[in-house]
Amino acid sequence: MTTDQSASGGPQPTSHYPRAAGDPAPDGAKAGDTAPDTSHREPDPAGTAAPRTTAAGGTTAAPDSDHTATGGPDKGATAAGEADTAGTTIGKASTTDGASTNGAAAGKASARGTTTGEAGTSGALTGRSEAGSGAQASGRADTDQANGERPNADKAGKDKADLDEASKDKNSNDKTNQDKTSNDKASNDKAGKEQDGNGDAKDQADAKADGGGNGGKPDRWAAFGPAPEPVPTWYGRLARRLGRFLIHEWTLAALGSLALAVLMTWPSLQYARHTLPQDYWDPSLQAWQMAWSGHILLTDPAQLWHANAFFPERWSFAFSDTLLGYAPAGMIGTGPEAALVRYNIMFVLAHALATFGAYVLARQLGAGRIGSAVAGVSYTYAPWLLAQAGHLHVISNGGIPLALAMLARGHGWSLRHGYRPERRHEGWVYAGWLVAAWQLSLGFGIGLPFAYFLAGAVVVAAVIWYAKRIFWRLKRPFGQRLFVANLIGGLIFAGVGVLLAIPYFTVTQLHPHAERTIGDIAIFSPPASGFVTAPAESRVWGELHEGARAILPWHPEMTLLPGFVLYALAAGGLFFSIWTVRQRLLLLAGVVVAITLSMGTKFFGGHFTYVPLFDHLPGWSGIRTPGRLMLWTTLLLGLLAAGAVSAFAQRVREISAERIPSWPSPWLRLATLVPLMLVLAEGTNTTPHPVVPPQPAAMRTVDGPLLVLPSGQSHDQPVMLWSTTRFQDIVNGGSGFTPRQLDDVRRVTMTFPDQTSVDYLRTLGVRNVVVMRDQIIGTPWEVSVDAPLDGLGITREEIGSAVVFRL
Repeated sequence: MTTDQSASGGPQPTSHYPRAAGDPAPDGAKAGDTAPDTSHREPDPAGTAAPRTTAAGGTTAAPDSDHTATGGPDKGATAAGEADTAGTTIGKASTTDGASTNGAAAGKASARGTTTGEAGTSGALTGRSEAGSGAQASGRADTDQANGERPNADKAGKDKADLDEASKDKNSNDKTNQDKTSNDKASNDKAGKEQDGNGDAKDQADAKADGGGNGGKPDRWAAFGPAPEPVPTWYGRLARRLGRFLIHEWTLAALGSLALAVLMTWPSLQYARHTLPQDYWDPSLQAWQMAWSGHILLTDPAQLWHANAFFPERWSFAFSDTLLGYAPAGMIGTGPEAALVRYNIMFVLAHALATFGAYVLARQLGAGRIGSAVAGVSYTYAPWLLAQAGHLHVISNGGIPLALAMLARGHGWSLRHGYRPERRHEGWVYAGWLVAAWQLSLGFGIGLPFAYFLAGAVVVAAVIWYAKRIFWRLKRPFGQRLFVANLIGGLIFAGVGVLLAIPYFTVTQLHPHAERTIGDIAIFSPPASGFVTAPAESRVWGELHEGARAILPWHPEMTLLPGFVLYALAAGGLFFSIWTVRQRLLLLAGVVVAITLSMGTKFFGGHFTYVPLFDHLPGWSGIRTPGRLMLWTTLLLGLLAAGAVSAFAQRVREISAERIPSWPSPWLRLATLVPLMLVLAEGTNTTPHPVVPPQPAAMRTVDGPLLVLPSGQSHDQPVMLWSTTRFQDIVNGGSGFTPRQLDDVRRVTMTFPDQTSVDYLRTLGVRNVVVMRDQIIGTPWEVSVDAPLDGLGITREEIGSAVVFRL
């Protein structure tokens, strides 16, 4: 092989370097000649690149020393050459100044083929040099910018004379190369200018982009490079994100919960405009509550607590749990039919949210998917809740487990894995507190025990945290942002609770008889037999437990069976579970406490359980029915059951892994679903869906204040629903308690129309009285409705099935 380091026009001495494998020996070279070690040679002061050598085996290598041309802009480039057995030598150079990393310069020379050298800093420099029978190869490099017009320089310091000589040699060998001489010379001139510091980098980059080194033709070797990665369009990215969202576990769990809710509550949505679940008394009241809150928040928010019912009472919206959290739904639609559709939709969604909330809580605590599904289904469709189908504020309990799951996730805590600081996320903490505040806005009957549970959990967690730091010297990070999130979230939750409590405390001051006594609690306290007795709405146990229900004083609130399947799974979870023994015992202790409190005064008079809470905790006296605390019993039993089912599913996977091939049989797969199917079967219902009495035409035209007769708790709740067209003031109303004034109205108007009743109603400000003909059969109004009106100063008018008296 030859070197090209001689001056322009001088002889080109041939060094006795071994050739590449398979190449014929050049003239004057003997077989076995070896190359002298030139790695110690310094670059030519004029900028000439150091000579290349060919090692045994045909590898052309640049010396280890720096071969950057003196004064060149690229001061860190080094070149290395490699030769293959076909006579192709590839040289690669890298740069240390960060200007470019993937440039390549190629030069071709060999007796039978080509030698290719690649070197560069920003682009590619390609050149060819063929020297006839004595093929001389030289790797050439550009020092700063890769010259895309032509790669013809060996090293960055090559002067113009050497480049011209190379062009002449090239013209003498091949006519095709002669056609490219002028283009090569122009490129060499530009390369020389670059080495003098006067080159234009931008022009060279443009020349490269135009394919200058190949006569404007694209690089023929580009087809062998890797295909460029396609750039996704905006709709492609959107479709991928949507696809990932749709197959996410939480999305599938939410959709599954919704589909299950529609199925388990059917036919709630089949005749949503005309029917209500369970009965049309309390559901009519709650349908009116949602309609009123939505209507008044859009028209006159300051009058929220002074509803149109119970005229002329003030603060009448606080006479019972308000479902205020559903106010946004109440803003859609007007009239009774819209109120019925709204109620039935929210009834279904409440079941879906409860299932989803309990599922994600169990998952966050560490249960498997099937075990969490058992927890979610058992929490929502427990047999005892079937008796509460007419109480939407009791059914709407999904915010409790959902808020707990969010708070646990935000703090990086799970029952199975404990506290993991790396999983903290204050966003989930904010969300958890907001969901908890929303749950509280639905009613204090369910929300107040939840609020006290959260307060107790915060206190216990803080005590344990500092105890570990002080006594166990265990210091784990908590974080200022997490502390601020809890502080702000807790204040929001407490603020919502205080604002909602003010109207209720006002009502107890205005109506002292509305406050519960321990005697009232005793009436609704269930005996121990209630925890194994199912309500009449249970499809599986309803008829079988008819005798057991007969001995209960008030069976709608005392049939508290959470499910025999749930009892069995929870019992199994005490012995076979993914939870540790200590965790199982804690869950069991929670179940015992919840059952004890649910019994009210029936557990040894409640002197050491329920009564202290009733006497000392603010607001606890407003809870009328202790049996609704069974909600917490059901949730804790579901977590115990989830531990057992998750352990069973885990064992099935282990057995499947031992099989050859590693694939579970269909029977093993079905076995993991058996507990879920049994819990679902026990939760099926026979809940009635009665048709709601239609709105009388008079309620759409008669102004208020008005009184509808007959009046009573069961009659007045549909009247409240009828008033949702115009929301005129009505004397009628039904709630958790009856104001004394409404009692007086009902007593005095038993003889209506007479002078005493007319004068009394005028004193209250009542302008019209509507008597429903189809509801007065067997009442005093059946006769008096058509009595003479002489001397009363009132008029009578028939509007549809109603008689309207104008006072």
